[in-house]
Amino acid sequence: MSELTKKRPTNEEEEISFKGPADKVEQARHYLKGLGLTETTRLMDASEVFPERHPGRMLRGARYREDLTQEQLADMTGLPRRHISEIENGKRPIGKANAKKLAEALNVDYRRFL
Repeated sequence: MSELTKKRPTNEEEEISFKGPADKVEQARHYLKGLGLTETTRLMDASEVFPERHPGRMLRGARYREDLTQEQLADMTGLPRRHISEIENGKRPIGKANAKKLAEALNVDYRRFL
């Protein structure tokens, strides 16, 4: 009595995208629908679109622009220097209250850090 011991791979759905002239895109859309593919609309997270736009990097860039050390920024905001370092390295979330303190000290809109 032989039995398969491994599951065969399933047909997982994959997503594709394409760009080009509007008339060619419409032709491709029509052709792909004929193959049985369905069109989806997927909203992308900001981190997918701008992977380098990490809140810590934004903080470090703003601090660098103002020519401040972490220690100086800590004194201005009342946050421990260690927390600023952890935020810049992505080990600690900023939070809205801290974003507002940091933004005020760095002369930027606090939403840049969220």
